[in-house]
Order: sequence, then C-alpha cells, then structure tokens
Amino acid sequence: GRPRTRWPVRGPQHVSFLKVSEGCDHGCAFCAIPLWRGRHRSFALEALVAEAQALEARGVVELNLVAQDLAHWGRDLQGRPGLDALLRALLRETGIPWFRLLYLYSAGLRAPLVELLATEPRIVPYLDMPIQHASDRVLRAMRRPERADALRAKIAGLRASVPGLVLRTTVLVGFPGESEEDVDRLLDFLRDVEFDHLGAFAFSPQPGTPAAAMPDPVPDAVKEERLRRVLDLQEAITAARNADRIGTEDEAIVDAVGPEGVVARVRGQAYEVDGVTFLAGAPCHVRPGDRWRVRVTGADVRDLYAEALAPVGRAPRAAAGRGRPLPVLPLGLATAYGR
Repeated sequence: GRPRTRWPVRGPQHVSFLKVSEGCDHGCAFCAIPLWRGRHRSFALEALVAEAQALEARGVVELNLVAQDLAHWGRDLQGRPGLDALLRALLRETGIPWFRLLYLYSAGLRAPLVELLATEPRIVPYLDMPIQHASDRVLRAMRRPERADALRAKIAGLRASVPGLVLRTTVLVGFPGESEEDVDRLLDFLRDVEFDHLGAFAFSPQPGTPAAAMPDPVPDAVKEERLRRVLDLQEAITAARNADRIGTEDEAIVDAVGPEGVVARVRGQAYEVDGVTFLAGAPCHVRPGDRWRVRVTGADVRDLYAEALAPVGRAPRAAAGRGRPLPVLPLGLATAYGR
C-alpha cells in the first residue's frame, strides 16, 4: 500500500533525498538491515512522483535517490518496472535539474539504466556503488553477489559508457578470517580502479547476523591498522583525481554563501560526503540552489577550487505554506540508506 506521510525535516531547501524502497533481500553476512527493516518493499511510482513534486515546490533542485539497493526498486511491483522507468517518470513529471543515484549494487546496473545515465543531462554522471571488498575469498564469506573480475569489468564498462562518470564506493575491512593477502588484494584493486570517492569501515559484529558467529575474528588493533592503510591510499587517489580536474569545466550548485565565500559542489560531489568546491567570481546576489558553469582552478585532497563562468539556473522560490505531505514508511524508520 501507500506509505504514510510526514512533513519534511529541517535542512537545506535546495537539496533533498527521495527514499524509493525499504528493506533488503541480499542477506550479506555482516548486515543487520534485513533484521531491522525486513524484506525489500518498493514505494509506488505514483507516490514517489508526488513526493518529488512536493519537494520541487519547496525549492529542491537536487534530488538524491536512496535505498538499501536502488537497483531493486520495482521488482515487487506489478509489471516489474526497473529503476530507469522511475527515473523517466521523475524526469517527465518534474523540472528538478539534478538527480543523483546513491547506493546501487553493481549487479543491478542493467543496460537501460546505464543508457539513461549516459544520455540524460539531468541525471548527474555519478554512482554510489558499494563493493565492500575485492578478495574473492572474503566476498564469498560476506555473501556478496559480485567477484573481483566481474567488478573490474563492470567498472570499465561503466566508464566507457558514461562520459565523465564519478564513482563512489564503500569497503569493509577486518571481516572474520580476513588475511593480509586479502587486504593486499583489496589495496591492489583500489590502486587499479581508482574510485573517485570511498568510504571505509572496520567490521563490527551485529547481533543476529551470520558474521557475528564466525570464527577467526580480526583483532581490533589490526582492523584499525588495515582501515588506516585503505584510507591513506584513497586519500592519495582522490587527491590525484582532483588534480586531474584542474582546467576542466563543469556545472556546480551553490550550497552556502557566507563570510568565507561561496561554497558549491560540482556534479561529482554528493552532498555532505564528497568534499566541496570553493567558488570565486560569483556575483554578490548568488544564493543556495543557484547553478553555475565553472572552471576548476585548484584542488587538494578533498576539495576543489573554481571560478564562476556563467549562470545556468537560479534557485526557485519555494511555494508559500507548508506544501504537500511527503511519504515515509510506518514506525518512524530513519531515512538512512544503509551500507
């Protein structure tokens, strides 16, 4: 049925999130989400379009689609529509200029979705695609569906198909039984693939999950050392990829204007997780939600620096009043989309 409704939480007016489904069917050995939130359930397309329209009326110009796995949206609905069908409906029924896809298993990246990502300018060329590890032995123990060679091929195919694609991933170190050889395989994979952004975590056993009862736990000190190696490597990779963007042009969205200047993000920077772009040369009347064509002039290990070239779009004025209620699941479940 249709989800219940709530009023939107406080936050920036120009950027928001659209949770398209709840629960998960994957059964990864380390993850308690199926225990907490149950099996995967898709929100109805009509409800999601209505929520997006309500958010647009409030002034949202960047909408981030989230779920435990975006690629599973629609599999439990009549006709089994794919995520590309939902995106086409959102594009058709709203004028929101930026859509972003957060948390999507690589196994669910079918050709229609990749083609839409490659050809539709309102879907930013950005994917948050968790891999969790790159040792086949650990992936098998984690009960993950992908293997390292398949991941390499998928990433190569995505980059060949989608111009300017930016990739974020998530990895987990210290899983029970993980060896130094397994960690070396992960580090070698990260060096070869060079994700633009990466989040990393140390394994923590969750009650009720298969991994919580697995033998051969990794000592906490070893977990932390392995986590630091992954993060240090990724810091160097991100710094190098940021440096490669110097001199390039992109579209940026303004997030804040204050005494320290204009803080924006280019299309390859997701809100609050990927760093920001410090924007010079914008006029004094610029406001959050404005979009500009920019040229990247500098970079560091996290952030970019750019000059404003020309306006692309002004932030819309939000409709008066509270607007329309927004769908959420019962029981007050949080909108975090898992890992």
